[in-house]
Amino acid sequence: MRALTFQHPARKRQDGRRGRFEEFAELASNFTSSPLFAALCLLLVGGFIAVHVAGLSTEWQVLVGDSMAAVTLLLLAMLKNSERRAEHAIQRKLDAIARAMLEQQEGKRGQAYEDLKAAVGMEERL
Repeated sequence: MRALTFQHPARKRQDGRRGRFEEFAELASNFTSSPLFAALCLLLVGGFIAVHVAGLSTEWQVLVGDSMAAVTLLLLAMLKNSERRAEHAIQRKLDAIARAMLEQQEGKRGQAYEDLKAAVGMEERL
């Protein structure tokens, strides 16, 4: 098992593959942008309102409130991971574009051109 580090999520793996958490975070990001997730959130909020309007016991109110808090914290962790990986991919692409433009101005085609070709679709591989 990998040691916990404070490195950028996109730089943790040396073999170029995603870890289990990164894969899970990507799936969660895809799910949370779906209409099904929006409907589930509306149901959760509706349940929260219904529990309060019905005047159910404090235990029910705490249960529903804690459920909403747990969903929020999980989403925060997973979506932040996906955001950081996408941010890293964009930065690498911009760096590759800048290097390729410099090489083009110098009238040669070298490693920067190859880096630019490799950067295409990078967000799918991180």
